[in-house]
Amino acid sequence: MDYISLGKTGLKVSRLGLGCMTFGSPDWAPWVLDEARARPIVEKALDLGINFFDTADMYSRGASETVLGNLLSGLPRHKLVIASKLYNPMSDDPNDRGLSRKHVFESIDGSLKRLGTDYLDLWQLHRFDYETPLEETLDALNDVVRSGKVRYLGASSMFAWQFMKALGLQRAHGWAPFVSMQPHYNLIYREEEREMLPMCRAEGIGVIPWSPLARGRLAGRGDTTRAKTDGTAGALYDRTAGQDSQVIEAVRAVAGRHGRSMAEIAYAWVATRPGITAPLVGISKLHQFDAAVAALEVELSDEDVALMEAPYHPKEVAGHV
Repeated sequence: MDYISLGKTGLKVSRLGLGCMTFGSPDWAPWVLDEARARPIVEKALDLGINFFDTADMYSRGASETVLGNLLSGLPRHKLVIASKLYNPMSDDPNDRGLSRKHVFESIDGSLKRLGTDYLDLWQLHRFDYETPLEETLDALNDVVRSGKVRYLGASSMFAWQFMKALGLQRAHGWAPFVSMQPHYNLIYREEEREMLPMCRAEGIGVIPWSPLARGRLAGRGDTTRAKTDGTAGALYDRTAGQDSQVIEAVRAVAGRHGRSMAEIAYAWVATRPGITAPLVGISKLHQFDAAVAALEVELSDEDVALMEAPYHPKEVAGHV
């Protein structure tokens, strides 16, 4: 496994990050793995040299963090890069959500307790909060970093102008800055190429894309439990399924040309786009690691890339509105 700096920081992360939304409680979603079923996946990730684990407080309403913390317990902390996120509701209480100063402070303590660690390496805004002044959020995040509970700050899907405004405020006030962006990005959703990705390259921001296989669609998997029950996947991709089928067939053609699986080719495309740090891979079965790791060795030609990108049609923003 190779390691790469996260943006302009000195923090080294593996070229693949393990997304942990699939860990937690099956009561939250039928495709979620409990601790016993998640254990071999985390052990395999560690064996492969993956040091970067990404979760969020809202995954299984905290159970994902608990499972991950238990599975990483006892390992040398300096060898792990643990990331989580805040914003989404954690209960029905009106203050148990969002990015208010109150919720920021309560969220970090809750995540640290569930993960069983004294600090997070990366703490990310899961979404933009339209109900809280941005200055309030950024000031609170700065205090959390200065307290030692968080090493680096990141953000996830939002508009580029929102992210740039936040960076500008952080610089103006001398607050701890965002060093990474986690966008929705894959061969059938490329809208981030318009503004967010060029902005991240210009600003030296690390990019860790989510859903690189478009919830399995780019791997040719449509009959899994998650594919049948994941409402978010339907909201993201069902509206454009007809257009997307042309891209999927192009991936299939390139996979055949290389003697590779579709998943390997789709992962390879994301991993080799300009400015990408480490795609986040969601693993629910051990054999899925094979494609993710093999993808790092795939060399796509300009012709391969052109073939897969040509059928793309512009889309409405999906994933954060």
